[in-house]
Amino acid sequence: MKIERIELHHISQKLVHPFRTSVGTQLERPCILVSVHGEGLTGWGECVASTDPEYTYETISTAWHILKDFIIPNTVGQEIVGLGDTKAYFKGVRGHPLAKAALENSLWDIFAKAKEVPLSRLLNRDSDHATRVEVGVSIGIQPTLSELLNRVGNFVNQGYQRIKIKIEPGWEIEPLTAIRERHPDIKLMADANSAFSLDDVPLFQEMDNLNLLMIEQPLHYDDIYEHSKLQKQIKTPVCLDESIHLPTHAKAAIELGSCRIINMKVGRVGGLNNAKSIHDMCLKASIPIWCGGMLETGIGRATNLHLATMPNFTLPGDISATSRYYHEDIAEPAFELNREDSTISVPMGLGIGVEVRLDRVKKHRIRHEIFTI
Repeated sequence: MKIERIELHHISQKLVHPFRTSVGTQLERPCILVSVHGEGLTGWGECVASTDPEYTYETISTAWHILKDFIIPNTVGQEIVGLGDTKAYFKGVRGHPLAKAALENSLWDIFAKAKEVPLSRLLNRDSDHATRVEVGVSIGIQPTLSELLNRVGNFVNQGYQRIKIKIEPGWEIEPLTAIRERHPDIKLMADANSAFSLDDVPLFQEMDNLNLLMIEQPLHYDDIYEHSKLQKQIKTPVCLDESIHLPTHAKAAIELGSCRIINMKVGRVGGLNNAKSIHDMCLKASIPIWCGGMLETGIGRATNLHLATMPNFTLPGDISATSRYYHEDIAEPAFELNREDSTISVPMGLGIGVEVRLDRVKKHRIRHEIFTI
């Protein structure tokens, strides 16, 4: 299959509820959508970079530049015969995993459509796999404890069986304890987004009494070594997120004992090929993984669901229902929670299995560019 055209769409949508973490508050979610076209088919990928370099050094502006001036010229006009090695498309580009993932994932989508199979079939080598993915909800830092408890209660009533809350210094033990007292059996985890240091070991040891599923990225965003020191001193599993960008990072974390769980974000690791490599490495090492979220549209959310059908995704992911984030998404059908088991069904259409509504893309579009042979 020859890639005849590639389009970039910069869009921004308002969030249903402000999302605050230790690094800032989001009211809207911008992203870049990548569409690749060939032989009458279209593949879609999503770049989850934000306007500001808070979570990662990549931004909407840098990703657009890297895609436009380097990655797309290496891709448009190429014959796609397989996706085991996509390095040729990224020649001359060091880093920039979010930009690379957007393009690579769009190629996986169009390739699956050409093969007339769902994306999950390619990822699982045609073997049997899950058709539902267990999910939870991630709750940002709230203005008051009462508001937090109300939001947690609402999500539990909707059927979510795993709750993750964002924490920061001064907002940790009290909210976690209050949730645990009110919901003693819920799967509960805390996400620090790198807000703490090794000086806070006593605080994390106190959290050991709360029966947490995990503590996500407690220390510095690019640290692996000091997390190994922390994990040795606490019982609660440490989960690494921001620290893992490449399979080599996952290998180091496993060999150092820096974590007992890894959060897989396909954008953060540079696309589905690296995600598969890290998955297989963790499976061999008996390190469970789960699929993290970046407030994706239905395109990124569908990709995440297909990825999470792989066998080592054994913990609930951050792939909540569409209505959790957007009043009207740019892809259909909207994803809904299966209340009986806190899962979301994997779309079984070809490729990522959702229909992108171009009218809605245009409605929310800020910038658009087309690249042809």
